[in-house]
Order: sequence, then C-alpha cells, then structure tokens
Amino acid sequence: MPNTSCDEAVFSSLFEKHSKDLFNYLYYKYGANLNPDDRVQEAFVKLWQNCAKVPPKKAKGFLYKVANNNSLNELAHLKVVHKHAPSRAKYTTYEDPQFEMETQEFSEKLQKAIADLSGPQRVAFLLNRIEGKKHKEIAEILGVSTKTVEKRIYGAFKKLKIDIKEL
Repeated sequence: MPNTSCDEAVFSSLFEKHSKDLFNYLYYKYGANLNPDDRVQEAFVKLWQNCAKVPPKKAKGFLYKVANNNSLNELAHLKVVHKHAPSRAKYTTYEDPQFEMETQEFSEKLQKAIADLSGPQRVAFLLNRIEGKKHKEIAEILGVSTKTVEKRIYGAFKKLKIDIKEL
C-alpha cells in the first residue's frame, strides 16, 4: 500500500473500508439528530485535504477523531439552538390511549436506561445488539481489546436489567 492517502485508489479503499463503521459509531454514540452521514463526509473531506500528512495506516484514527470532534461541535451548537427554540405541540394519534401510554412509558424507560449507560458501554452495546457486530469487530472499531468489549456489553446488560424490569 502506498505511503500516502492522496492516491485515489487508496482513498477509495479507505472510504469503502471505514465509512459504514464510522457512520454506525457516530449514530450509536450521538444519534440520528447529529446527521452521522454529514459527519462521515466531513471527516473524509478533511482526510483528503490532509492526505499528504496522514498515512493510510493512521487514516482510521484520523477519521474517527475528526468525526467525533465534529459531532461534539455540532452537539454544542444544537444545545444552544434548543435552548432558544420555542416549544412545539406534539402530534396526536388515534391509538388506544392505554396502549399508547404504555408504549411511550416503555420507550422512555428504555431510552433513559440506554442513555444512562456509560458512553463506552452504550456504543459497544448498540454496535453489538443493533448492528449485529461481533465482539472482535467492535474491538477493532473502538481500538480496544475483545475482553474490554465483552466487559462493556456485559456491564450494559447488567445495568439495563436493573433499570428496566420488563426486559
């Protein structure tokens, strides 16, 4: 493999190899509201702009760092926007009120329980359970050992079991 990410074939292979996992990482860590597609694209644009400085071996770490920083910046911006935005009325549905209330309560419990997980636990848990990634794949994505991933997922299950009795 050439020593530069400026080679179009190398850059293309980096995109094919890392874009989906980077998207999933951002989606599970920050949610859809931060537009993970945009963050992935911005990270690859930044890699292209700095391709002479970033060797292909370091590209994955560079992409994750740039995408994570961009997401944190966007999150800070959204907090300011939401702080000053007027509140909106919720839409109405014609579902059975009892069912709707129970569904909403369970959904809120689940979202709160997942949000209360530590960041590393939440990311590992969602990559495993939602994306279906194996522990080894998650370890490669996060740059940690397989045992660390197993510990995070086990800890997430343990905490979720305590937080949500219905599961």
